[in-house]
This record gives sequence, structure tokens and C-alpha cells, in this order.
Amino acid sequence: MTLRVVVPPHPLIGHWLSVLRDRHTPSAIYASATAELGRWLTYEALRDWLPHRPIAIESPLAPTEGEIVDPAVPLVAVPLLRSGLGLWQGAQSVLPSAQVAHLGHGINGLPEIIDARCGVLVFASEIATGQGLIHALEQLQARGVEGDRLRVVTALASSAGLKAVGERFSNLTLYTACIDPDLDSHGRIVPGMGHVSARLFGSSGAVTSPPTP
Repeated sequence: MTLRVVVPPHPLIGHWLSVLRDRHTPSAIYASATAELGRWLTYEALRDWLPHRPIAIESPLAPTEGEIVDPAVPLVAVPLLRSGLGLWQGAQSVLPSAQVAHLGHGINGLPEIIDARCGVLVFASEIATGQGLIHALEQLQARGVEGDRLRVVTALASSAGLKAVGERFSNLTLYTACIDPDLDSHGRIVPGMGHVSARLFGSSGAVTSPPTP
């Protein structure tokens, strides 16, 4: 088994990533672009994964058949704090009924028991070294969550970070807007999109601060 990385070839995904990369993008626009990217990447991640079932419908003119999202199959969204919240803000419009479990910065909101039928979608703002995501995936693995019912959405990933994640969790599917080739000496993705938390929440050091793990 090998890590499956999907980079959807959608022009809107490329557009919003470009907005995030631009060092002149103000915080408010950066937050909006992050949410849009979260929405589109989540849409792509759910394309062949979201549980659904057929349903009989009475249209105004005649009976027909349709499909609905299966409410019997639970979904849990796991934004990695703090910067993963930006992607989740957009994804929430796609998955309004998903349970939310925050993880990171000393907070572990994961349920102790996660239903064996439950699909889990992790939102990581970026994957630089991969260590932050690996820690989160280990927490989920301890609760029996891995394999086909687990997916990751991230705005940007480095080749090194994907290699580290793939070596630890080979049976994983990950959706990202782009794969950047390099990390600098501080572990920042190059060319990257700056320090995500700082730019997202308008704090200082938006371009030069250390990266998200």
C-alpha cells in the first residue's frame, strides 16, 4: 500500500491557492480564500466517499428516484488547531451535520469511542514536516480509525512531509491543492504560503514566522 495523494485539477482550487501564496493578500481575504479552498477540496474528497442511498421521490409530475446522503452513517470532522479551522470553515457548508472534534495545541476533543461505520475527515492547513499530522493520525489510529474511512484535506503539502506521512500511514488518502518540492532550513514549505496561523488570524510575523508542522 502507498499513500494516495490527490491534487484536483480544478481552476478554482488553483485560483484560491494563488491568493494564499501572494504575500500581499490581507488577512481578511486570506481567511476567505482559505475557506473557499476548504470547501472545494472537501467537495472533491467526498466525490467517491460520502455515503448515500437511493430514495423514491414524488415530483410535481410523476414518481422518480433520487439519491440522498445517508444520515445513518456518521461523519466526524477533525480540524487541527488552530489553522485547520480556516479550511473547516469552508468545509462546514458542505458537511453541515458533521460532528466536530478539535485536535491540537494541548486540546484533544476526539471521542474516546468512534463508531466503526464513522467516516473521519481531518483538516490540516498545510503539511510541512508532516509531524503534526502524524501525531493526529496516531490519535485516531488508537481509536481504530484508519484506512478507507479516513481522509485528509490540506491546502498545501511538501514532498518531504508527504514522504514522512506515507512511511507511517501508507493506507491513507489525502487531498491537497498543490505539492511543493522543498523545505527550508527552518522546516518551512518553499515557495509555500507563509505562516498560516499568523496570516489567517492577522497576527504579526505573517510571512517569516515558523511554519505549521
